[in-house]
Amino acid sequence: MKGKVLAVKKIISTLLVAAFVMGALAGPAPVAAADPLTANYSATPEKGAIEFALLKGFMWKYPDGQFHGEDQISQGQFVSSLVAIREVKEGEPVPQLPEGHWAKATYERAQKAGILAGVEINPNKLLNKEETALLVFNAWKPYRGVKDKGFTNTGALVTWGWMEPAPPGNPKFREDLPVTRAQAAVILRKMWQDKYQIELGEKYALEFHNSLKVKDGYLTGMVPKGDKVLHLSVQFFKKDSGKIVPFSKGQAFRVKIDDFRAMAFFATNDLDYSIAAVYDYIDLSVLERKKNTQLFSK
Repeated sequence: MKGKVLAVKKIISTLLVAAFVMGALAGPAPVAAADPLTANYSATPEKGAIEFALLKGFMWKYPDGQFHGEDQISQGQFVSSLVAIREVKEGEPVPQLPEGHWAKATYERAQKAGILAGVEINPNKLLNKEETALLVFNAWKPYRGVKDKGFTNTGALVTWGWMEPAPPGNPKFREDLPVTRAQAAVILRKMWQDKYQIELGEKYALEFHNSLKVKDGYLTGMVPKGDKVLHLSVQFFKKDSGKIVPFSKGQAFRVKIDDFRAMAFFATNDLDYSIAAVYDYIDLSVLERKKNTQLFSK
């Protein structure tokens, strides 16, 4: 199933910007240029990702006003972007950096968020694919859990669909290859979008949960109307036949509890079939729910 999902994601990933570009800004960060594309990156394949990163404020131009997408990204630049996307406010000490260091405040917030786990602190270090992927998985542990143990960080991120494989003629998971700022923009855009859809899915999951009422042996509720980004649905599973009784967004329902063994709420992205939120309800009489959203290792 994951292979089919990743294949679809490769075909239509460029359509995601239209769905997400109207979302809220990524949060407090240095002021980013949101002007039209400049000539030095307007013709690159990463054009949309770079424009998105500048617009949302999780990547920035150099003092000369240029993005320089061909440059290899530094650890300090990538960590700053991850902190901006995660919207980390608090920090923890990072003794490896002296007081007054330009990256100290950012790295302290990254430390608090777990982004620096297993990372050798060096803001000026130029990142390869394995080092970049490690930072991605560290940053995304609260959302998608840990990576698949059967792969290196690079292999796991390529398999998930957030990092491109090595060019033809190379092993697929060339961990030592450099990561450019333009390539980093593509990865970071996927992360911003994933965070956005997860938070949106959680919002609708809670709205659905709060609509549920149990009375006289019946369960009533309503699937939220949602928006154009996520498809919202609920499925009831019959006790005897296992038959699924579905309801879609905007639909109200009233079902007899004794007829069903379980219920599940789903929030999925129609564009790439990625899963934003899943909650299972095993005992409909007490409405306890269990989060079952897709993880990196599943």
